[in-house]
Amino acid sequence: MNVIPHDPGATALTSLADSELSGCELSGPDLSGPNLSSLRVALFSGNYNYVRDGANQALNRLVGYLLRHGAAVRVYSPVVATPAFAATGDLVALPAIALPGRSEYRVPLALGPRARRDLAAFAPNVVHVSSPDPSGHRAVSWARRRGLPVLASVHTRFDTYPRYYNMAWIEPVLTAMLRRFYRRCDALVAPSESMAQVLRDQRMNYDISLWSRGVDRQTFNPGRRDMAWRGALGIADDAVVIGFLGRLVMEKGLDVFADTIDDLGRRGFAHRVVVVGEGPARAWFQARLPDAVFVGFQGGNDLGRAVASMDVLFNPSVTETFGNVTLEAMACGLPVVAAEATGSESLVQNHVNGRLIRPGAIHAFAEALRGYVTDPALRAQHGAAGEARAHDFSWDRINQTVAETYLRLIRQKQAQG
Repeated sequence: MNVIPHDPGATALTSLADSELSGCELSGPDLSGPNLSSLRVALFSGNYNYVRDGANQALNRLVGYLLRHGAAVRVYSPVVATPAFAATGDLVALPAIALPGRSEYRVPLALGPRARRDLAAFAPNVVHVSSPDPSGHRAVSWARRRGLPVLASVHTRFDTYPRYYNMAWIEPVLTAMLRRFYRRCDALVAPSESMAQVLRDQRMNYDISLWSRGVDRQTFNPGRRDMAWRGALGIADDAVVIGFLGRLVMEKGLDVFADTIDDLGRRGFAHRVVVVGEGPARAWFQARLPDAVFVGFQGGNDLGRAVASMDVLFNPSVTETFGNVTLEAMACGLPVVAAEATGSESLVQNHVNGRLIRPGAIHAFAEALRGYVTDPALRAQHGAAGEARAHDFSWDRINQTVAETYLRLIRQKQAQG
């Protein structure tokens, strides 16, 4: 992995002007007999590796797959001195500022002189944008000016975020802004059929296909369950553990999770709560659930152990477009109680491998959890069904679909002359 820093002072907003992006026209290799080794992919990400989340881990896996099959890839993203994990492939830094109120995230403001020069030298034949931020807009303009195809991947429900910050009134405006961005792209890929349908209903684009998510079965499987690890946390062998897995931010439904746990407790059903993850809302969540066990960030085999050592996963979030945590729990043999929303709807089969509940329905969530807390046979039956379904998700097969979409878009551009 090679990280190329941006030019000092390149963060000026005036560098956003598209006129600065003009230069030599780029042309890729002849793709008359296309294969992955003919691809030259310029990937733009608002967060490629500086904060760990499911979206950027999927992007890193995609880049790794492309590189292994002979494609050339350059990644353009903000960088920090101490990223959450090492980037896959060559990473070119974009000028960025901290997101107001969420300083752990960076907003890339422009392509910047160094990135523009790097793009010209790299000469991509397809551009992939993964975030509708200012640099994503500039990348789309840059590609359209040169007649290059643009694929946009949708990783989160940005349009739902304002409701968690008492700004629900702005959602229609944000949806309109997103529609303008995505309609300038040649095609979209979404991680679940339920999310793809939302995008179709919102008229975001007319070429929308699936880029699902996979799961590492070496890391996530029932064999990772560790009763000694549970015991070290003060959890009895016969206790039923309700787990939360994810970044600790309010848009993950932390308030709904806490209210549901309160409801379950008031009804007298014994259980324990284990929270896996870190984030700016941790202090709020800990104060709200003082009896829960917070184990912080877990990675690799430690994460697999933590998930497999739960008994049921509770995922009330409505912002996911896929739900990596849901799939990881299923692979570990856990039933999942989730909000009936994009992502979860494509993974959880109601009354088969978990429960789908109307978003925000606290009493219904608590009743679904009660069923698993009080019935070990039901937990085992639905957990086994979830593990069986998880076998359908292979990373290589999934990433191949993205590569094939690149090639299709390139062929379409060539046919258009």
